[in-house]
Amino acid sequence: MVLTPPAQGRYSRTVSVKKIQVGQVWKRNDNGESFLVTKVYSEALATFAVLRKAGSETEPPVRVKVSKTGAAASLPGYSYTQESGDF
Repeated sequence: MVLTPPAQGRYSRTVSVKKIQVGQVWKRNDNGESFLVTKVYSEALATFAVLRKAGSETEPPVRVKVSKTGAAASLPGYSYTQESGDF
């Protein structure tokens, strides 16, 4: 009997946390780059997180709208790295 592992493919998923906080590390789903949350703020009826690429202080920060579903929060297009063990 020969066991064949499933095909290795890239897929996108959103990982939720209870709260987006300064100091958290998130990984961009499309290219795997790590980003550090440097600021979280509310503007009108939305919450935004400011992310800076890990290890690159010269690149401009990225502003991402926080997605909230019930008590969970997530950053669309990013995965929370501490939960996946990839930090």
